[in-house]
Formats: sequence, structure tokens, C-alpha cells
Amino acid sequence: MSDKLWYKVARNFIRSAAFPLPTNDTVIEILKEILTEEQANFLLSLRKPSYNIDQLKKIADLDEASLNNMLKELTHIGALTAFPSRRTGIMVYRLAPFFPGLLEFTLMRGETNEKTKKLAQLWQDFFNKIVDGTQENYDSMMENLKNAGTIDRIIPVGEEIDVKQEMVLPIEQITKIIEEHDTIALMTCYCRHRKDLINDPCKVTSVRKNCFGLGRTAEFLISQNFAEPISKEEALRIMKECEDAGLVHKAFHNGLDPSKELDGICNCCKCCCGTFDIHYAGGFPLMSLTSYLAKVNEEDCTGCSTCVEKCNAEAIKLEDAIAVINKERCIGCGICAHHCPEEAINMERTGPRNVFVPPPRITSN
Repeated sequence: MSDKLWYKVARNFIRSAAFPLPTNDTVIEILKEILTEEQANFLLSLRKPSYNIDQLKKIADLDEASLNNMLKELTHIGALTAFPSRRTGIMVYRLAPFFPGLLEFTLMRGETNEKTKKLAQLWQDFFNKIVDGTQENYDSMMENLKNAGTIDRIIPVGEEIDVKQEMVLPIEQITKIIEEHDTIALMTCYCRHRKDLINDPCKVTSVRKNCFGLGRTAEFLISQNFAEPISKEEALRIMKECEDAGLVHKAFHNGLDPSKELDGICNCCKCCCGTFDIHYAGGFPLMSLTSYLAKVNEEDCTGCSTCVEKCNAEAIKLEDAIAVINKERCIGCGICAHHCPEEAINMERTGPRNVFVPPPRITSN
């Protein structure tokens, strides 16, 4: 298979990403580690966002048994997702986005073999190139990314989550979110696992299985051995453990569209989470949709700095021994309020707001 064809395969994956990404040599290297040439050629034939099996039979130059085996292999590695249509129940196949998407599938099984270690380093190289590209084109990148939409939305600790961005709808607590889903999947945190594999382990928690799939996403993850089924009681226990460790709940929706169903919940730290990690490295802004803002009761604040240490968004500092919230950086996660020993911080509902914090400018271009 020629480099030109691999480039076309890479472009197909990149086009479905949530924000502008480069199609560079590292992207192609990652795909070559994941896909065979036969699989790559099959994926090149997919021109539409989704297909059912009858549509695939018409475009694939494969007999029925070979096609079924191809789909089985591609869903097992996460290059394709397979979900039953809500309307018809017929299985629908879609190309997984490169990031977020393929990144998670390559690492969420928690494997430690040589191939996975190589992939972890390739993903790090990919992120490093994003940082270099952002720093070299900082002003234009920030302008473009302002219009790219949010990657995730923040679920406040013990608080509520909006299920849509621009409409006033019923709101749900974490407990209710878990209880409303009959199927819950527990998987390895791919971000922390990636850092483990490149010898840069998490500074916050030793727990690795603390990411969740919900509903149809959970069923897919379990069916492909990406994750294991978990009870609601155990899921809530892990959620509480995450809160106590200072991790941020992030909800991910189908297609990163807050108007669609909730796919899963991650529990993120500053040192490992992809969006935090690449932000502080200088690659991407913090881009989160939230409905809360932390507020300090100055009379109760003792200036202990616990909230400063716990804030993953670096949105708090001490001024005259009083905690002060930077409203532009606050992602409304509630970790500061949860850990404040004096209970001097409350979470105020603001309605949906987009947090956009540019990454540090490392170079002087």
C-alpha cells in the first residue's frame, strides 16, 4: 500500500475529529501499527458517515463471510464502532474519530505489550507535534479553536449536569445519571495508562480503572472487551473515590454533541488527562462546557491553600490570605468546594457557559 493511500486513510480518520488536527507522519505510523493494509483499503471505501450491513455488502469487494470477519476485526480494534439504530435496531457501523476516539480504543484495555508501548510513545509524539504546531501558529490556532466547540462538559462534584447546551431542560445529579443507565462499563483510564507506558505515571492516584461507558456505548465496549460490566453501586463507590482524590468528572456525549446521548464519564487529573495535559504543554486551550462557578465566602476562608493545590484548572490563587477565583478559568467542577476544610466555597449555578482558556505561550513567534 503506497504512502499516498495511507495518507488518504489518515485523512478519513482526521476529518471526523472534534477539532482541527494535522495529518502528519506520526498519524500514519499510528494507523500502520493498528491496521493491516487490507483493513486500510477497506476503510478507504467508506465515503459516508455510517453504513448498515446491506449497504456495506454493496460497496465491499468481499464475500459475506470475509466482510463479516473484516467488520469483526475492525470493531475489535476500535477502528469502527457498531451501534444498533434506535429507530430500526439494525447495526450501524461508523469510522471512529482519530482523537478523541482511536486514541482511547488503542489504550483502554490496559495492555502492556510491546505494541501498546510503541503506540503510547507514538501518541506522545503526536501530541508533541500538536504543541509545536500550536506554538508556531499560536494566534491563528487560537482563533480557529474558538470556533471548534467544546470537547467535554464538566459534572460538578455532587451536583448536576445539563443534558443539552442551549435549552432549559431537567438536570441530573451524578447519582441519577448512574441509576438511569441499565448498562455501565468500567475501563482502564487510557490517559493514565498512556503515561504509565512512557514512564511518567500519575501524581494524583494509583487507581487506573475509573472511566465509565454508559448505555449503548457501554454495551459496545463490553462486547469488544474494551471494558467490563459494573454494578451501579460499584460505579458510585468509584465516583466517590475519584472525588476524594481530587479528580474532575467529565461527561462525553455522542459525537461530542451535548444534545445527544451521554456516552460516558471520565475522571480527570491535571497531570494525565489528555485535555489538561496538552493544555499545560502548550498545545490546546482548555475548552469545557459547564454550568457552575465556584464562589468563596471570604469570612470563612482561612487561606489554607487546599483549593489552590486541588484546582486542576489553576483557577484559584491566594490574595491577602483569601482564596480568589479566576472566573475565566473556573470550569465549575466543584473539587475546591469538596475539599475545602472550612466549607468556605460554594458552587453557584450560572447556566451553560463555555470556558476557553488559551494554552501557555511557550515560544515568542
